[in-house]
Amino acid sequence: MTDARQQQDPTRQHPRPDFPQQDQPHPGWTGPMDPPPDHGEESYRGSGLLTDRKTVLTGGDSGIGRAVAIAFAREGADVLFTYLPEEEKEARETARLVEEAGRTALPVACDIREEQQCRDLVDRAVSAFGRIDVLVNNAAYQMSQPDGIGAISTEQFDRVVRTNLYGMFWLCKMSLPHMPSGGSIINTTSVQAYKPSPHLLDYATTKGAIVTFTQGLAQMVAEDGIRVNAVAPGPVWTPLIPATLPDTQTFGKQAPLGRPAQPAEMAPAYVFLASQHASFVTAEILNATGGTPLP
Repeated sequence: MTDARQQQDPTRQHPRPDFPQQDQPHPGWTGPMDPPPDHGEESYRGSGLLTDRKTVLTGGDSGIGRAVAIAFAREGADVLFTYLPEEEKEARETARLVEEAGRTALPVACDIREEQQCRDLVDRAVSAFGRIDVLVNNAAYQMSQPDGIGAISTEQFDRVVRTNLYGMFWLCKMSLPHMPSGGSIINTTSVQAYKPSPHLLDYATTKGAIVTFTQGLAQMVAEDGIRVNAVAPGPVWTPLIPATLPDTQTFGKQAPLGRPAQPAEMAPAYVFLASQHASFVTAEILNATGGTPLP
């Protein structure tokens, strides 16, 4: 097999488990991860697919969000992205990478569980950009509870639902009046929406709801020329993993490709759905699961 073919072998392009066991407090940070996540810093090459698109992205400090911010910027988009206050160092790095691509980066500390903070976020975007062309609802919260439903506290359930559903609902509702025809909303669901892991029951429940919300909203706003889609990742190597799961050694091993995705492998799906290439694609769930079949 030639080197070029080896580089394109999806089972071998990125590290495979077993990984070192590693644990971090929530929300987790990129630096200590072993192996380090790949966000496309060295590999993503843009081709003008999102020139001058004004984007709002939640959870852009690390993981899939950072990879999307890099890709969007290199495709020509300006990016306002959210982060939690404890993630400020990570957010500065994402902003640096966006600006290095010659685009505007606006990192905003925001807890999307709070309606007023979502409203302030949209006002900030409209003030800075004049409009919102693309909204990417990516931020999420999960916490493994292997001891069953009895171990899921009301506090945890509320945090999962408010982060994963309320924030998405508020930001869609508040952004749509500022979104011109040709706009795009992209939500992040998960393989968990279709194949729920028992220890992630509450998280999986919200990801199933995101599928339904995406398909319903897409029909609601189609006549306005706005498309609504979602990406359903499988296992992805992000700081959320050592911060929320008890076993990082075999993470992603269950995927047919035998490994977790790197964040850089998710970003092109978001670029496609935001771009003119997807002009007739709406109410769609783009599955990127490493081979796990979904409906």
